[in-house]
Amino acid sequence: MKLLQMPHKSFFLIVVCVFLCLSCTDDDNTGSNPQNQGPDPTTFSENFGDEISRDFLGTIVDINGNPIESVMISIGSSTAMTDSNGVFIINNATVNQRFGYIKAEKAGYIHASRAVVPSQGTNKIRIMMLPETVVGTTTSGTQETINLPNGASVALEGDYVKPDGSAYDGSVNVIMHLLDPVDETMTDQMPGMLYAANAQNEERMLQTFGMLAVELRGENGEDLNLTEGSTAEIKVPLDPSLMTNAPSSIPLWYFDEVNGYWIEEGQATLVGNMYVGTVSHFSFWNCDIPAEYVDFCVTVFDSESNPIANTQVTLTSSNYGTTSGYTNENGETCGVIPSGETLEVKVYSYDICGESPIYSETIGPFVIDSAISITIPDGPETISETVTGMFNDCNGNPVTDGYVQMNYGGQTFTDVVEDGNFEFNLIRCDTNDTFSIKGSDYVNLQVTDSINYTFTTPITDIGTISACNTVTEFVQYTIDDNETEVFIDGFEVLFAEYNANYDAPTLAIYGSGENCFYLLGVLNGDPYIGTYDYYDWNGIIGGDTGFNISECNDISSNNNAIIFNFTTLGDTNEYIDINFSGSYEDSLGVPHTINGIIHVLRDN
Repeated sequence: MKLLQMPHKSFFLIVVCVFLCLSCTDDDNTGSNPQNQGPDPTTFSENFGDEISRDFLGTIVDINGNPIESVMISIGSSTAMTDSNGVFIINNATVNQRFGYIKAEKAGYIHASRAVVPSQGTNKIRIMMLPETVVGTTTSGTQETINLPNGASVALEGDYVKPDGSAYDGSVNVIMHLLDPVDETMTDQMPGMLYAANAQNEERMLQTFGMLAVELRGENGEDLNLTEGSTAEIKVPLDPSLMTNAPSSIPLWYFDEVNGYWIEEGQATLVGNMYVGTVSHFSFWNCDIPAEYVDFCVTVFDSESNPIANTQVTLTSSNYGTTSGYTNENGETCGVIPSGETLEVKVYSYDICGESPIYSETIGPFVIDSAISITIPDGPETISETVTGMFNDCNGNPVTDGYVQMNYGGQTFTDVVEDGNFEFNLIRCDTNDTFSIKGSDYVNLQVTDSINYTFTTPITDIGTISACNTVTEFVQYTIDDNETEVFIDGFEVLFAEYNANYDAPTLAIYGSGENCFYLLGVLNGDPYIGTYDYYDWNGIIGGDTGFNISECNDISSNNNAIIFNFTTLGDTNEYIDINFSGSYEDSLGVPHTINGIIHVLRDN
């Protein structure tokens, strides 16, 4: 993900006073000045660099963070629809070396977008779409001011036109949202990135103090805009924390939805705690301080020179605040930073690990496009982890167009699979050693359950997961790197908090029918969720002590070094999750290795 797109706490490197009035024209004119005045987009696009192909993986959510399905995503001529997880994948999209533009559209939501500086590897995108919430109604020919409870408002003169330019007569529904810079979700909600063309057609980055989204709808749902020569006054309240640095007068900018960047047009004035501006057409409006900038990338490695993905990097300037991004599978995050500024770079683990960074350094200033590498030193609270596995479809074939989601510490990370293989690299804290994995077959629309695991530091091989969303239970294992065996459904799972025969709690899992599987585990103690070395896993077949899979692969009590990680113990009709790995001897004394997963429903 890109540095200018990601929130961190309540600060932003880009501090722009944004009057954001969403476009009310059709897509051929959306976000553009109807009079075609201002900077020349053809000339400005020469700043973007040559065309290249890049891969994109994105998540689209609503304002509550819930995934939105069936959103139309477009990157140039490439399109895709989000699935039930709100995820889209577009590979080999045509973008430019310094600029990529992603648009998201769905009925019931305001058009949303994101602009990025594309990097190698998978470019991860997150967009939060705003609902088309009607906050007020007026009529043509009537002056009306529509207010939000937070003090934001739009004052309309009453003269409107339809998308074809003809005059509109009737009632008008007003859709409006305030986006506040102190809200960490603002950068997910705003369009594009804070990258602009000034009045001289020069590249600039911007600083924000707030955004207002406004759209107008006619009686039949048609988009409306202001009649030529008509204007509207917009007021955006400032958070008290921004007042000290708020200038008395600031340039206005509107967002060009066609081209994906902001364009300078007009001025706004600070009146009390409000920025007040007058606009002549509805677009995303924005009152910003412009600054010269450079492109900048940060790559994060662990002490063994492995790239670290899914790690938050922040950059703080004393003049422009803080911005942040998450590293991709190459350990890289890129964006734009103000030119000539000394910056403090920090690397964070996850919210569950605390507020303190695991790395910090003063860098810069930078006056040309630059990149740096960061190595996270070893430490007791920074544990480098690699999670690997194989993701198959329901027929046992490797998924070639899909993704796997990993949840750790209350955060979800999504990575694409390559020929069924997936790998997560991350730095975790020592206070939490469990995570969950869920896979989605993007083509066949099949998913796995969300399965819980425990890290087996430094590498956790979870084996094979299969996308069969009709499967409710399964046990799977791999012996000596041979073909993975899978038993599906039909298990009896019994848990006893106390078993008189063993003077301990026990868990029994019985296979039925052709499921040649039996497991009896004697647990170490309560609580049972966590990492435990279970003892006396007694097998029925042949009287061997241990854990037996079948007569040809029974596990002897001799040299049995299988570790069982009991990650979830649900109540009755809820899941029990176990992942296991290690070495053992069979009843003939032949050594083997094994790893596997148990995901079954508790019956008692």
